[in-house]
Amino acid sequence: MRRLTKMYISNLTYEIIGAAIEVHKELGPGLLEKIYEACMIHELTLRGINVKSQKDFPVMYKGFELDAQLRFDLLVENCIVIELKSVAQLIPLFDAQAMSYARIMEIPKAILINFNCNNIFNEGQKTFVNQYYKMLPDK
Repeated sequence: MRRLTKMYISNLTYEIIGAAIEVHKELGPGLLEKIYEACMIHELTLRGINVKSQKDFPVMYKGFELDAQLRFDLLVENCIVIELKSVAQLIPLFDAQAMSYARIMEIPKAILINFNCNNIFNEGQKTFVNQYYKMLPDK
C-alpha cells in the first residue's frame, strides 16, 4: 500500500487531469456524463490507477449512520473523489457538492471535472483540498 502524502496526492491529481484531457481529446464536448465516466474509468485503469465508480457511501451524523447514502461518481486510489459533469457552466453548487463528498468521506481531495468545455485544463476542472489533506505529510 502506498503512503498517503501531499506529494502522492499531487502526482495522482496530475494523472487524473491527464486522463480527463485524453478523454476530452478523443470525444470532445457535448456527450452525457455516463459516457465520460466510462471512458475515465477505462483511461485510469489503462494507467494502472485504481478507480471505483457509482458506489454508495453511508452518511454519518453525530455518530449515527443514517438511512441515507451518498453516491460518488469516481473514487481514485481511495484518496481523491471525482465529481464529473457535462454542463454548459459550472455553478457554485457543484463546488460545494465535491467538497462535501470529500469531507463526509474523509477523503483529502476532490476534483470537479466538466467535459462540456473547450479546454479541460484551463476551464474544465477544479480541485479542492480539506482538513484531511492539510494533516498529510509533504513527502
